[in-house]
Amino acid sequence: MLLFIEYPKCTTCKKAKNWLDDHGIEYTDRHIKEDNPTIEELQNWHEKSSVPLKKFFNTSGMLYRSMELKDKLPSMSQDEMLGLLSSDGMLVKRPLIIDDDTVLIGFKEKEWEEKLLNK
Repeated sequence: MLLFIEYPKCTTCKKAKNWLDDHGIEYTDRHIKEDNPTIEELQNWHEKSSVPLKKFFNTSGMLYRSMELKDKLPSMSQDEMLGLLSSDGMLVKRPLIIDDDTVLIGFKEKEWEEKLLNK
């Protein structure tokens, strides 16, 4: 079963959820602000995704900008980044799709088609 992590007010998350529904893909829904990912979950997803940890940050978010993370991230350790991401769901890029062998960050329709429709 897919885990779909979203912020319900996010328009991209709404588009992604509609896409999943339109394609008959079943998922478990999780509100990222109410149920923030743990350090362990983020570590696991990062390892599964094989993308740099900085890609997990919501760079267009107000919190990211107000904390001036663009300038701070390059000098942060992986443990510091994981701690920061786990401290507030609004720092995490969304939506996220997670299953046993897939982690998709953000909604890119072509990538979702390739990874989710060919299973």
